[in-house]
This record gives sequence, structure tokens and C-alpha cells, in this order.
Amino acid sequence: MTIPGPTSNSFISQRMRLHYVDWGNPDAPPLILQHGGRDHCRSWDWVAQELARDWHVIAPDLRGHGDSAWAPDGNYEMNAFVYDFAQLVHTLGHDQVTIVAHSLGGNISSRFTGLYPEKVRKFVNIEGLGPSPKVRAEREAAGYANRFRDWIENRRKASGRAPRRYPTIEAAFARMKEENSFLTDAQARHLTIHGASRNEDGTWSWKFDPYLNVWPFEDVRDDRTHELWAAISCPMLLLYGKDSWASSPALDGRLAYFNNDPQVIEFENAGHWLHHDQFDRFMAELRAFL
Repeated sequence: MTIPGPTSNSFISQRMRLHYVDWGNPDAPPLILQHGGRDHCRSWDWVAQELARDWHVIAPDLRGHGDSAWAPDGNYEMNAFVYDFAQLVHTLGHDQVTIVAHSLGGNISSRFTGLYPEKVRKFVNIEGLGPSPKVRAEREAAGYANRFRDWIENRRKASGRAPRRYPTIEAAFARMKEENSFLTDAQARHLTIHGASRNEDGTWSWKFDPYLNVWPFEDVRDDRTHELWAAISCPMLLLYGKDSWASSPALDGRLAYFNNDPQVIEFENAGHWLHHDQFDRFMAELRAFL
């Protein structure tokens, strides 16, 4: 069976037009691939091509990412992302979906799954539980007012900053390689081609909104997040790279907040994008779980 490339579609969430790609096979069970921060839906192409024979694969671009609209007010708080994800599932009209999500996408999907546990059949979360307890404690120690003031100042700077321009697509490709040394040239080129767009003067810029470089200074309290984690009832797989900056919940205590006994697997020789860094092993673990 030959798998054609995906078709582009859109849906409306809070008056914003958000983009997703559909890999066909609509009679198969639905599976959503959700990318992470400053990434895009075509980052999943290798995974989607492998899964599209057995699943109806949908890969959305988060607001402010890829080919989705930028938020007019620069609102990239978690509640807005979760609403968008819930709106996507509602628009698709499925009773249940399977979710594979990375980083920011995993954080969003975890909250959705805790809010609507009956809607999720199985859930694979790749380094997507948000900042570790240690990082959150360090941020809190800086003080609420200090963090608020820093956020205002950084947002003001972001509002006047144009997206970084690269003279050629090759220069953007080099930056992609610099950001993740585990990527092969072919992977980095694919991610660059789909992650950058050409400006009027012929230069290239990343598609994501520059406001995404300034993360909201405040999130919901930890106990609220833990409440949602505890409500997740479907089988869940948590994946972490040994060479990543992310903290494994098996080591930092966060696993205790889940009641569904999630499985945690750590990948050797892999960083934060372990599904790129160890693709064959990732696909083997993913297929076994699904």
C-alpha cells in the first residue's frame, strides 16, 4: 500500500483558523500526533507514514506554529492551547482518539486527557509533563512580582522584534542542525523546509510567532495539574531521552500523581526529540504499546 502525502485542512477555534494535516484512511481508528513548542505538524511525517496504514492520522499545528494563525493578542497560555485541542477533537467528531504528543503538545494533551478521560483510548507522552518540580520551585523562588515584571518587559521586547531572518534556506538548515546535533541531514532539511517560510526580500524565517519565545510567567497551581493527571484512566506511555534536559517522572516524584500506572521508558543516546533521535526504537515501542 502506497501512502500519499497528507492533505491540508483547517478548523476554527476562538475565531482563529488553525491548520492540520490529514494522512487519509478515514475508516481506521483516529490517532492525533501533537507537536511541541516552536515545532510544526510536518515534524511527524516519518511517524505518520509508518502509522497511516493502520490509523487515521491527524497532525495539527498549534496556534502560532506552522501554518496555523498567530494569536492576535499573543495569547499562548496553556488554557488557550487546551481549548484549541478540545475544539479539534470536537470538530473531528470522534467518540475516542489515540494521542501521541511531544513536549508542549504532551503537556496540553495530558490536561485534555484528564478533563475528558473517556475521550482518549491510549496516550503516548514524549517528555510532555512540563517543567520539573525543581525548575518550578526555582521559578517560584524568584517571586511573583519579579516574574510578572520580567514577563511584561520581555513581552514588550518581543512585540517590537521581527522574526529572525536567514539569508538562505541553507543558513536556516545550519541553524536547525546546530539546535539538535542528533538529527541526520535529511531530517534537518525536511524540518527546515516545512518549518520556514520566505519573506518578501527573499530571506527565510521560522514560521512560529516570536511571542512564543516569551513563555507565560504563571500557570495553574501544581495541585490543579496533579488533579488532572490523577483523572487520566487510559493506558499511558511516558518516554524520555537520557541525554535530554527534561526530568523523568520516574525519578522526580511526578509518577506518584498518576492513578493509571503509566509505563516509563528511557532512551539511550537520545535528547528531547527522541522520536527523531532513535526513530527505529521509538516506532518499535510505539507499535508495541498501541
